[in-house]
Amino acid sequence: MQILLIEDEKRVADFICRGLKSEGFFCEQANNGVSGLAMIKHSRYDLLIIDRMLPDIDGLTVCNLVRKDDADIPILFLTAVDDTQEKVNGLRAGADDYLTKPFDFEELIARIEALGRRRQQNKPSNNTLQVGPLEIKVDERSVSIADQAIELTSLEFDLLLYLIQTDGKVVSRERIINAVWGVNSDPLTNIVDVYIRRLRKKIDTDADASLIETKRGVGYRFSGK
Repeated sequence: MQILLIEDEKRVADFICRGLKSEGFFCEQANNGVSGLAMIKHSRYDLLIIDRMLPDIDGLTVCNLVRKDDADIPILFLTAVDDTQEKVNGLRAGADDYLTKPFDFEELIARIEALGRRRQQNKPSNNTLQVGPLEIKVDERSVSIADQAIELTSLEFDLLLYLIQTDGKVVSRERIINAVWGVNSDPLTNIVDVYIRRLRKKIDTDADASLIETKRGVGYRFSGK
């Protein structure tokens, strides 16, 4: 799960992200609302954790702006104020859940997992993707082109699905490693490049144009063309 934490207190943010990574989540940090909104615009996240009080624009405004573009992404508010009206305002702004500081880390993890389950339950049951020439049946973990099955390993499938789900955005090798191989993988390894080459050999039908574009010095992007 890709999580963005928008929290201006560095000590708190570092503690939360460190704990989330130890639980197998991918976590990025933004220390104010403006930078958080910029990161949301250029990256894909599965869940947002937003502090209620931020130094530039407050958490309510961030939440409202996010909801204008994405009605589905789960949002968890953090606040130091244990006030009913504060919670009501946050939920009405579009937050899905509220947690008061200081909190037990186990409770934070449980709430994140509950929000993730709720989102999965709300997804349509037909989980087939048509991307360019590829037909991907997510539940069956199968890929085909023109009704011809493409044999992918488990990691190749995970990598392909992750690139597709980033909605055409360029993603770095480090982010790919964290998402597909896990947070304990070596970021200096060339394993991403190796698997990208394998995928291209299996899914590209045009020798002159790959479905997976290389952005030199940055990372990879799934073009779907």
